[in-house]
Amino acid sequence: MPEAVIVSALRTPIGTAVKGTLRETTAFDLAHHVVEATTKQLETDAPIDDLILGEGRYGGGVIARHAAITAGLTGVPGLAHNRHCAAGMAAVQTAAAGIRAGMDRLVLAGGVNADSTAPKARFRVGPDEWADPWTSPSHPDRPDAPNLDMSITVGWNAAVKSGISREELDAWALRSHRNAIAAIDEGRFDDEVVPIDTPFGQFAVDEHPRRTTTLEKLAALKVLHPEIDGFSITAGNAAGANDGAALLTVASDELGLPALATIRSWASVGVDPADTGLAPIEAITKAARKAGISLADVKLFEINEAFASVPVAAVRALDLDPDLVNVNGSGCSLGHPVAATGARMIVTTVHELRRRGGGLAIVAMCAGGGMGSATVLEVAAP
Repeated sequence: MPEAVIVSALRTPIGTAVKGTLRETTAFDLAHHVVEATTKQLETDAPIDDLILGEGRYGGGVIARHAAITAGLTGVPGLAHNRHCAAGMAAVQTAAAGIRAGMDRLVLAGGVNADSTAPKARFRVGPDEWADPWTSPSHPDRPDAPNLDMSITVGWNAAVKSGISREELDAWALRSHRNAIAAIDEGRFDDEVVPIDTPFGQFAVDEHPRRTTTLEKLAALKVLHPEIDGFSITAGNAAGANDGAALLTVASDELGLPALATIRSWASVGVDPADTGLAPIEAITKAARKAGISLADVKLFEINEAFASVPVAAVRALDLDPDLVNVNGSGCSLGHPVAATGARMIVTTVHELRRRGGGLAIVAMCAGGGMGSATVLEVAAP
């Protein structure tokens, strides 16, 4: 059976939605940019079998096929993937599955998200009545797991069930910003970020991390639900709304291309929607078991900070060393361009693991509706 190896890993800088530098850049533009940059970087004559992009809330088309055509890849089909927050990760996992099954040899896979320019949907609720705007629910609505309020369904529920205080959430968020700023200043993202031209100039550096935030500033933020006793979720310890795209080239090792990393295993799980923020715990355990490894073997983890409670809960439940988790920041700082985040996390982790001399890494996240997903990566020692 061929191995699925990653031979390129690129992303755009992440923009802050609506007010950021990508506010007039469409998902089609972002996808075109990473596809074009990736194909220019590829050093192979092997045909591209497919282009798979995670996408969501962008009208229901197939952005991957659109990007293939605009990038001159007319013979490459496109596939739209949606597993909510894990859509970009699912695209990479699907590419790896095709490679390992022997059905494909070279696949471009990732995700794209453009909250700033996303279209608004309408839904007919009666003969002459419309819900406008309308958002497709991730699961049937419940008081303990509202389908349109992830601050409760994910952030608050995970904090309560794991016994995490407001102070711990804010401390993790501050750490996230500091890690992201250090990564930017030290050039750790230089190999993965492809600058993009926008109406406001060239955009080259993630703009969501806050250099000046402090524990005092985070503590001063109002909670999102003051009517709920003890509620601890704020805009500061939650991910922002963001724009961005990420793309990886997943290939068969039989092509003999220089490999950045090998995809060892992956796993997705479903949990009760009220436990969405705890789903990465099960996904990490399942993916590690499939890879035949112990968590003690893992050199790096990235667990998406949809809310700070998600990685803190996983660290606590799995007894992880927090110094190995989100070393370059994550959702609270870099941001969470939803359909792209899973791929972005894999891109960043591959490059960071290579800087550290190789080893194993696990990238994991929760996803709306009570889902979680994780991917095990391995970088060979030099």
